[in-house]
Amino acid sequence: MRAHLSSRGSFAGFTLIELMVVITIIGIMTAMMIPEVKGSFQDALLRSTGRELINVFDLAYSRAVSLNQTRRVLLDETSGRYQVEKQVMESGQETFVPADDVPGEKGRLDSRITMEFRQPMEISPEENVSAPFPVSGNAPDGTTITFYPDGTADAGEIVLRDRGGFRLGLQINPVTARVRVIEMEREGTP
Repeated sequence: MRAHLSSRGSFAGFTLIELMVVITIIGIMTAMMIPEVKGSFQDALLRSTGRELINVFDLAYSRAVSLNQTRRVLLDETSGRYQVEKQVMESGQETFVPADDVPGEKGRLDSRITMEFRQPMEISPEENVSAPFPVSGNAPDGTTITFYPDGTADAGEIVLRDRGGFRLGLQINPVTARVRVIEMEREGTP
């Protein structure tokens, strides 16, 4: 019976080698996870920016239809600013002024995301190829997308790009004024 007690009383623990192996495994796993977490943050930022623009377009569309008043979204590609404007009559001439009647009608995109506006070409929907936007859709201080009271809008595509080259396309359907999100290939990859 005494032999049984002495074996239970012996020191139970980890050796130095076992601890070093566990610490090494934790270090390797951490090194593998850090790039994935960074990519997840950039992806979340890109998608969040896309949702922000979709909300602005939906707001302009709903205000145009509900108030029977043409609205447009002014996009400044260099600064990342956007603003919803409404069409009004001033001195017998139609012009656009900032629409400050609803919160969220102006703002600025995250500086880590760039945007580029393009006009889709007349191609099959499977190809998702775009050409540069013609000059006719540009305002003196940026690019515009107009939403009309009949529920239609200007056709266009906005390409959002993060610093890692990941891209997200927002295509505006001219008939329904709805935005379709398109996953695009990472820039710089074959």
